[in-house]
Amino acid sequence: MSEGPQPASHDVLLIGGGLAGLRAAVAIAEANPALDVAVVSKVYPMRSHSVSAEGGAAGAIAEDDSLDEHAHDTVSGGDWLGDQDAIEAFIAEAPRELLQLEHWGCPWSRQPDGRIAVRPFGGMKNKRTWFAADKTGFHMLHALFQTTLKYEELVRYDEWFVTRLLVDDGRVQGVVAVELMSGEVQAIHAKAVVLATGGCGKVFPFTTNANINTGDGMSLAYRAGAPLKDMEMVQYHPTGLPFTGILITEAARAEGGYLVNKDGYRYLQDYDLGTPSPTPVLRSMELGPRDRLSQAFVHEVEKGRTADSPYGPVVHLDLRHLGAKVIEAKLPMVRELCLRYERIDPVTELVPVRPVVHYMMGGVHTDIHGATPLAGLYAAGETACVSINGANRLGSNSLPECLVFGARAGRAAAEYVASVGPSSAGIAAQVRDERRRVEALIGSDGTERVSALRDEMQATMEEAAGIYRTGPGMSKGADALGELQERMSGVRVGDSSRTFNTELVAALELANMLDIAQTMLHTGLQREESRGAHQRLDFPVRDDDRFLTHLLAYRDADGSARTEQLPVTITRWPPGERKYGR
Repeated sequence: MSEGPQPASHDVLLIGGGLAGLRAAVAIAEANPALDVAVVSKVYPMRSHSVSAEGGAAGAIAEDDSLDEHAHDTVSGGDWLGDQDAIEAFIAEAPRELLQLEHWGCPWSRQPDGRIAVRPFGGMKNKRTWFAADKTGFHMLHALFQTTLKYEELVRYDEWFVTRLLVDDGRVQGVVAVELMSGEVQAIHAKAVVLATGGCGKVFPFTTNANINTGDGMSLAYRAGAPLKDMEMVQYHPTGLPFTGILITEAARAEGGYLVNKDGYRYLQDYDLGTPSPTPVLRSMELGPRDRLSQAFVHEVEKGRTADSPYGPVVHLDLRHLGAKVIEAKLPMVRELCLRYERIDPVTELVPVRPVVHYMMGGVHTDIHGATPLAGLYAAGETACVSINGANRLGSNSLPECLVFGARAGRAAAEYVASVGPSSAGIAAQVRDERRRVEALIGSDGTERVSALRDEMQATMEEAAGIYRTGPGMSKGADALGELQERMSGVRVGDSSRTFNTELVAALELANMLDIAQTMLHTGLQREESRGAHQRLDFPVRDDDRFLTHLLAYRDADGSARTEQLPVTITRWPPGERKYGR
């Protein structure tokens, strides 16, 4: 086994090259230009999953909107599980961050008079979603990535995969990572680490997430001793393409698209979507909260009102009445995706859709500044749980969340490193152990295939942690995941090469996902109520007396999870009936 080269060393190390990671990098460079900052990403930054966001970014700027309206929609939409101090800070800073991004080159769509255009989005009463046609994430990430290029002191480790956090003397002191091009397992020392690796949608079989979204940052923190928060809160998006899971953005419904069942009937008018009046307004019902729309789909299946497809039941998204001109101007990517992946033209044809896993409201537990309970470790973006999203994220809140809390985490990390010394000698043994673990996998001749174990995990999670859940179902799923984790010890990585060993990466990612999946079911079993995205058929009512609380999952020495409760921060909006808007 090679001892490897001498470790590199930086003041702050950012794990992830998407919106949250790059925004943190810029914040650190602005806070203290003398700091040595590096970004580690397992893909080239412009291939980060942020680039695929379509619909837009929320920020209250319209004349008929306000910060309070945005905050109330977010609190209510999250079914009162969001921390209101964090929500208020987020709402106040989001418009400033979006405007700053324009100054860095993001081409926001405009109204005829030149002002920023805003569109309605799911679960929000007012128009407040900024957009750049339907390629918003691409333009946001492009502008931010170009901005980072002017900071010559910023070092990038593109196509490196972090496998372990180095923790000694009660603080994080760096990471161990695999350079994918060479296969070398190397240590990178740092006084502070910021996790910004995105979500973990690939735990499930049908997801809008990219293949890289395997919960790496969450697993790194969990194994290092930091808690994960509210992991049972998994959001399904109501409109994904049935075969690939590719997202058909909420913007399609914001521009006037309809959801219809097999009879051509706009079925959402039959369901309580949390609208203020007993009878949902037809124009806005497609823009109800994502959890309620996904739940309505399940009921349509039960009533036999969905259409069959090779990939299960579907309903249809109808954009035909919008016309080619509107679709080409405001939804060009939607048309491209439908043509390329379904061979359907939404200008003239119905688009088959089904709910698919989209977003993790849970993640690494942080405070309002992105700090975890583990000294020197910070997190931002979908990896983190501040929590502003509570039990259900509202559409278009995630992109500004990456900016607001990426910047906050970066500034906090920059301040922290001024008070700590260099890495201690105690982490050398951890580096050797991790190098031994990773290199032992290369060319291993076990009997278990990564692909088979991953398929079983995904099938287990869809059955146990779907849109509706039960205690017995989650318990059965947890047992199945335990067996899969035991079988991981016999996993086969037949590829013995060092250069871009994708089989090795897949095995490491699967180990991460199994950890994350266990926490989802563990906290889901503890939460004996229905709230937002967590709907239990055996506990169908929200229970504020027992569960107006976050659930923190800690990893014990034997690999099992234990749970602690943390009160939700209430500032101005006491729990009440959940409504869409006021």
